[in-house]
Amino acid sequence: MHLKPLCWTVIACCALPCLDAAAADWLQWGYDAAHSGNNPDEATINAANVTQLTRRYDITMSATTNAAPVYARAIATPSGTKDLLVVTAQSGRTTAYDAFDGSVVWSVTTSGKSPTESSPAIDPNREFVYAYGIDGKAHKYRIGDGSEVTTDGWPQIATLKTSVEKGASALAFAITQGTTYLYVVNNGYVGDAGDYQGHLTTIDLATGTQTVFNTLCSDVTTHMILNGQNGVNGCSSRQNGIWGRPGATYDAGTDRIYITTGNGPFNAHTGGKNWGDSVLALKPDGTGAGGGMPMDSYTPTTYPQLDNQDLDLGSASLTILKPPAGSSVRHLGVQTGKDSKLHLLDLDKMGGTGMAGSVGGAIDVIDVPISQFWPKTQTASWIAPDGANWVFIANGSGLSGLKVTLNTVTGKPYLQPTWQTSANATSTIVANDVIYHIGACSGGNCLYARKPLDGSVLWTSPTIGSIKWQSPILVNGALYVAAGTRLQRFDLGNPPQTRTVSPNAGAHGRVLPGTPQAVDTGATLSLTIAPDRGYRIDSVSGCAGQLDGTVYRTGPVTADCTVDATFALVTHTVTPVAGPNGSLAPATPQTVNDGATTSFTLTPATHYRIASVTGCGGSLTGQVYTTGPVTADCTVNATFVRLTHTVTPQASGGGTIAPASPQTIDDGAAASFTLTPDAGHVIGSVTGCGGSLAGNTYTTAPITQDCSVSAVFALDAGDVIFKDGFDGASP
Repeated sequence: MHLKPLCWTVIACCALPCLDAAAADWLQWGYDAAHSGNNPDEATINAANVTQLTRRYDITMSATTNAAPVYARAIATPSGTKDLLVVTAQSGRTTAYDAFDGSVVWSVTTSGKSPTESSPAIDPNREFVYAYGIDGKAHKYRIGDGSEVTTDGWPQIATLKTSVEKGASALAFAITQGTTYLYVVNNGYVGDAGDYQGHLTTIDLATGTQTVFNTLCSDVTTHMILNGQNGVNGCSSRQNGIWGRPGATYDAGTDRIYITTGNGPFNAHTGGKNWGDSVLALKPDGTGAGGGMPMDSYTPTTYPQLDNQDLDLGSASLTILKPPAGSSVRHLGVQTGKDSKLHLLDLDKMGGTGMAGSVGGAIDVIDVPISQFWPKTQTASWIAPDGANWVFIANGSGLSGLKVTLNTVTGKPYLQPTWQTSANATSTIVANDVIYHIGACSGGNCLYARKPLDGSVLWTSPTIGSIKWQSPILVNGALYVAAGTRLQRFDLGNPPQTRTVSPNAGAHGRVLPGTPQAVDTGATLSLTIAPDRGYRIDSVSGCAGQLDGTVYRTGPVTADCTVDATFALVTHTVTPVAGPNGSLAPATPQTVNDGATTSFTLTPATHYRIASVTGCGGSLTGQVYTTGPVTADCTVNATFVRLTHTVTPQASGGGTIAPASPQTIDDGAAASFTLTPDAGHVIGSVTGCGGSLAGNTYTTAPITQDCSVSAVFALDAGDVIFKDGFDGASP
């Protein structure tokens, strides 16, 4: 008998307690745009009840995956509303599973060279899922039924060299200034062979436009072709990639994205455009400072060794950290890789200078407490109940917990190794103050739950199957893992009651997701507050929450409630500053809308001119200075100098004029010249610059433009000597 979707749900709930109560989404690798690996909204599973986790299903997938799934709740599908798990297999097949029972809801496939190890990403509106295809493209599927979008540039090119380049990292997204960007990174296949270059493709999800940043020959801003022309559509440098599990990492504090490279040459410190084994900071739209330069960079001093010994810095991605109270460093990150080092970085000056291309400059570089040559584990970040930030680093030899601590002498943070265990582990996640990871156990591989403050084991699952570098996800009271061809769910079996959180956005912005959300009683909900471009968050309130950057996290929800967000124009102050002997109008600081321009009229004092005017990216036309689009507070500085003119003296016919060289004279001033006839000569005439002669001194009128003074000398008629040497008198 065919059952309607509602009947199916009712019967399932009768046979087994309904387990699909919703509270949060896990939309991309690592939970958030920073890929912290920490789900702070989980409230169902905790350290006290984690031992009660039971495997609800263990289904066989049609293709092998080594990637983490993503999750969206309450999705309308042709067979009813379902919570969906979405997985991309090595073969390029992307499948959506019913998170409740593991049944297939839809599946799509791509063709080309495999494998891919990429995880998909679900957009914040939960309308589309984006997945990497082995055809070298990023695909856009409607999340409810898997139908592909083929308009507005989709599918989007991620590489034109699929024979040597692949996507091994997750697709990721970030929201900034009202725009959502999708990030796709590429690298090479196992064996490090062929003409491949790492690059980041950034796609504006509103317009479908994309930008490309190549990490070798970075002044080439398009997708390169196989063995293309160096500097045009190819690069003579090769074999550099971006391998970190999360791909590109976004930090709301700096409003930048970060990619980390492995392999390949580095020469940016000598003016080159190759960025091997480096962390690069870019604008959210994927562009840098121009000319192939990122906004900032960090390259270890050991970069030649890293390249020569295949110790890829870029085998992991940057992890964003919270500086401790009192730190002089405002924005902090940590990078690790095959070098088994932890590089602690000041994200405002990654290489110590604030300018891209320098070498060294980390706050600190320490050994991973338990190190191993392990290419694909990612550090996780967790904020403890006391507010301290912890870092967890896993590899095939062990798992370590380090605390971000303040050096009270230098005022800078450092990483304090606190505990470690020799149990091997893949990338960790944290939910409700419990660490989860995959590791070896008796009979195979198991999931582990541990205490984050000391690493002690709380729970071990039954064996889960083969692993490579998988990581689980934990969301809405259920733990999911895709291991080889097995997809499994663990939960407590007794879902809590739910409450409804209703988002309400004012004009000029959005709250994401934008529909009412079912939240487990006692759980929290994170909402993204997204102002339109040119606007800012004015206020957010409701559900006893707090705003951190653009994320509003409710308090524990115990009753239906509403989150209200309002938005206001972003304005900046442009301050005019005029030096002596001139003025700017208007003369007072001006309030300018974000992205707009403003103009000032420069008026020099009498006898003065404009010397320079700078600031706010502007340009001068006549006496009007117009700023560029204003995106931050800035100052327009004008200076003025005295007008000067050149008076050029000239003498002819037997005499001199002094001074004899051209004279620079202030506007409105006069100049004087002394005329000296040769013997037997007199001053014949002197003209120019409106002057007058008094004795042997010629004084100009007030000078208002360049001019010349011309003196002509003549023979003295009263002292005539005949050519024969006699005068005209009789003997």
